[in-house]
Amino acid sequence: MLWCTGYPAGKIGLDHAAPFTLLTIRFSLAGMAYAVLFLLFAKQRWPSWQESRHSIVTGFLSLALQFGGVYLGIALGASAGLAALIIGVMPIVTAVIGHFVGATMRAIQWIGFALGFAGVALVVSDKVEIADAHWGAYVALLVGLIGISAGTLYQKRFASAIDLRAGLALQHLCATVVLVPFAIYEGFRFDATPAFYGSIAWLVLINSLAGFALLFMLIRRGAATQVAALFFLMPPVTAVLNYFVLAERFTPIKVAGFVLAALGVYIGTRTAAARR
Repeated sequence: MLWCTGYPAGKIGLDHAAPFTLLTIRFSLAGMAYAVLFLLFAKQRWPSWQESRHSIVTGFLSLALQFGGVYLGIALGASAGLAALIIGVMPIVTAVIGHFVGATMRAIQWIGFALGFAGVALVVSDKVEIADAHWGAYVALLVGLIGISAGTLYQKRFASAIDLRAGLALQHLCATVVLVPFAIYEGFRFDATPAFYGSIAWLVLINSLAGFALLFMLIRRGAATQVAALFFLMPPVTAVLNYFVLAERFTPIKVAGFVLAALGVYIGTRTAAARR
């Protein structure tokens, strides 16, 4: 729920700011907030370079590549529905990459993942448009997909033991450094309206500080593929939120997609838990 609120908040923010400017402001504020929380409340030293480098790599993959790729893809003409569908493949790509690095899944879990993706496809079906977008738009979306998939596995394997506040500060500040040249190229463009400041406040406080903290803890405690399976629920839950926040239609097909995605997540995560 917390993660999905970022989509309507982001849509509102993009009406008042250039995409990379919005991301740079969001990530820089969240990174500084996490660093302040660590300095004020942590009873340990700041992580060494050996401990920090993995969080920096995770930030590059999971934040800079994922969000930068998606925002750039949409800016180059890809439809929001197509972007959601491609990113919706994330749990499957994570499972495939995980298979080659030693993470195994049972056949029933693959069935759950297939159902989850089918649910995502139904939910976003009315928004998927193969427009005459620049070819770079599709490359950017694929980069975003690879970024979040590889980043989830990398964080589980190398960057989940670090202090949560320090780790997420490093992730967000790394993403800021990577994306700020794009924001400068845009002219660091935003309008100083209540809607812009409200969307930034929500994205930083609710999505980056609360949502990413929960995701960090999930990755630390569970298998990366199980955590990734939850992403099948992102488009359905977002569709419900958009119905209430943005007055978008919630059709019977979307309801069917929601049910199918939820069933897929249940099968894809429950079987592993029951096995343990």
